[in-house]
Amino acid sequence: MAIQGALPVEFGVVFPHGAYALGVEAITNFETKRPEVDKDTGLPMWAVDVIDADPEARGKAKSVKVKIAAEVCPTLPDEAPGLPFRPVEFEGMAVRPYIEELGRGRNRIAYSLRARGVKAPGAAGRRSTSAKDAA
Repeated sequence: MAIQGALPVEFGVVFPHGAYALGVEAITNFETKRPEVDKDTGLPMWAVDVIDADPEARGKAKSVKVKIAAEVCPTLPDEAPGLPFRPVEFEGMAVRPYIEELGRGRNRIAYSLRARGVKAPGAAGRRSTSAKDAA
């Protein structure tokens, strides 16, 4: 198979109506209580809490996390005037499918979202710290 691991995808395919970031935090391994590291790069993992701007999005689809591997915490763009969150675009997005165990022998295909960086919408060249920048 030609594709191994995450599937590359454009930001506009995942968030056609845009996205808003609420915040960013380090991902901690639940069992070891240590920072989670990216298996490919060895860099620490960060989770950006995102609200999908799609007015039709509901439930779990409305609020998601996008993971970024970076040496330091990614910097989010400034808040939108009068709003408590920040409009964002993610660069180098990828979708990683996995099997989620629901219990009682039931499973479903789920996915996690990854990105190389985060920036303000339309801000060409003005990126936050990302795995590419840290390398």
